[in-house]
Amino acid sequence: MTAGDRTPNTPPAGDAPGRARRFTVIHEIRPRFRDTDAMGHINNAVYVTYIEIARQVYWERLDHVADYRQVPFILAHVTIDFRSEALVQEVLMIGIRCEWVGTKSFAFTYQLWEKETERLVVEANSVQVCYDYAAKKTLVMPEDLRRKVEGLEGRSLAREVKT
Repeated sequence: MTAGDRTPNTPPAGDAPGRARRFTVIHEIRPRFRDTDAMGHINNAVYVTYIEIARQVYWERLDHVADYRQVPFILAHVTIDFRSEALVQEVLMIGIRCEWVGTKSFAFTYQLWEKETERLVVEANSVQVCYDYAAKKTLVMPEDLRRKVEGLEGRSLAREVKT
């Protein structure tokens, strides 16, 4: 991966803070007032939007196109573990990396942390399924997409099949 593959506000891997080194794409998020709940914390439901933003930034790095309508997958599963509160005045960083690629699906891992202290806020995972929107059915992972993801990640992502 070259410096051009990273988000503009992401330092090169050698210069990245500890948490950032673990992720392929890092993106800065500045929470908005509307993201908060009655207690002044970032509302738990908003984190699904934040990881969606991370997927969008990942797609832009992968495909070098900002047209997110061209993605050949749908979201199938999300898990989120809340580790600490985040407040509207904090700047958050979100990291995303692909963990594995299967026959029809692939998985992302995410972390959100407070920028200044690197305090962990959220850990999340998602599974995406390749999908033909016109036919409304799943499809086999396109080989060119697999190659692009593995190229961006810099490693093989073949999922081990358990017997």
